[in-house]
Amino acid sequence: MNKLHLLTLSLAAAFSASAGAQEVVRLGNLKFAHYGAVSYIKEIAPKCGIKVEEHVFAKGPDVMQAILAGELDVGATASEAAIAGRANGAPIYVVAGFAKGGARLVARPDAGIKSVKDLKGKKVGVTRGGIHEVLLVAELAQHGLTASDQPGKDVQLIFLAFADLNQALLGKNLDAIMQSEPQSSQAINKGFGVEVMKPYDTPIGEPVRTMVMSEKFYKERRATAVKFMNCFMQATKTFIDQKPVAEKYVREVIFKGQITKDDFEDAISNSPYTYDISAQHIQITTDVMAKHGIGKMRKPPVATEFVKTDLLDEAKKSLNIK
Repeated sequence: MNKLHLLTLSLAAAFSASAGAQEVVRLGNLKFAHYGAVSYIKEIAPKCGIKVEEHVFAKGPDVMQAILAGELDVGATASEAAIAGRANGAPIYVVAGFAKGGARLVARPDAGIKSVKDLKGKKVGVTRGGIHEVLLVAELAQHGLTASDQPGKDVQLIFLAFADLNQALLGKNLDAIMQSEPQSSQAINKGFGVEVMKPYDTPIGEPVRTMVMSEKFYKERRATAVKFMNCFMQATKTFIDQKPVAEKYVREVIFKGQITKDDFEDAISNSPYTYDISAQHIQITTDVMAKHGIGKMRKPPVATEFVKTDLLDEAKKSLNIK
């Protein structure tokens, strides 16, 4: 084998490796039942011509920080994380929705809380900066109640991570929690929590979880972005159409048997999978956040400037999904 042939093979191998590297998509995700279809993307990614590396974070703002640091190409977050991130300079676009709802106000059975008005004088746990804080504050405002983590307000907010809220309710350190899924369903099914309400009667309605892409990935790696979006659509359609597949994957792979069939079914009934997002929904959510000072936004962003649904529309068309 001559040197020229060796050089040709070497260059071909280098080009192949480089091309392969370009097909890797770094995905940020959270550990919730309604984020399951996003996690499933990595399982079917090879069929879509890409490799997906999933990185799991504790909360949406952490995903945004990783995108800002250039460590992720795509991220799954609640809408408020995408909005606050964009407001504070994160170069991201909202490209799809992947679940809606996913929030529930749960109280201790012995706390005497039957409605939002009954929260006056109570300690309510919530995760700081998340969509659940946005929904909680909006609900309290609708009922004429003020809230803060400092004394002197109608409702005392206790900020905890999602993973710690149930334990605090169980230990009677809190009177109520605004919790995600499947944790709120678990609290109810295990008997240490009762549903007060699903907080969907604010101007936000049912909050839509957002799929975001870095501007760099969206603009400079368009072909890979298209493949990723097609894969996202296929994964989500599988979870919508084949509930046993969704249940098995979420319960066994994501939660390692820690949630029951009832937990899963109750969770998804309150946080169904979807594809869609609209600039109008993001704008309303932005306006509510700005009104109540949530997200520490330097300048509230304009939704039409960073909600880009063209990749979603292309994927729907190619997969014949309406």
